[in-house]
Amino acid sequence: MNNIDLIKYWFESSEDDYETMKVLYNSKRNTWCLFIGHLVIEKLLKGLYAKNNPENPVTPKIHNLILLSQKANLEVPAEIREKIQVINTFNISARYDDYKKSFDQKCTDEYTLEQVNNIEEVRKWLKEQ
Repeated sequence: MNNIDLIKYWFESSEDDYETMKVLYNSKRNTWCLFIGHLVIEKLLKGLYAKNNPENPVTPKIHNLILLSQKANLEVPAEIREKIQVINTFNISARYDDYKKSFDQKCTDEYTLEQVNNIEEVRKWLKEQ
């Protein structure tokens, strides 16, 4: 795949996950909503990596959003970077059973709404890049 194909692939996949995140939010599946929200941001970052690295557009097989934003050569404003750092924790917290129980307790409706709003803000910023 060339970088144009990869950009399209990652952005479309992110959009599908965004729709899934909204369904999970509306059905109060808070833990999974935020886990998928992490994927929304991860896939946008991978699309931006492909865009900003046309000579080698194949994205690294990592899930760390901070590292992906660096590898995508993005100048991330502090406010967005702080939100990304929180969103980054949703991958581990929702994935592994030993973290999942405490993450479930943290994912109140209020916390989930706050984080969905943060995901949407980061998503909007990334799409503008």
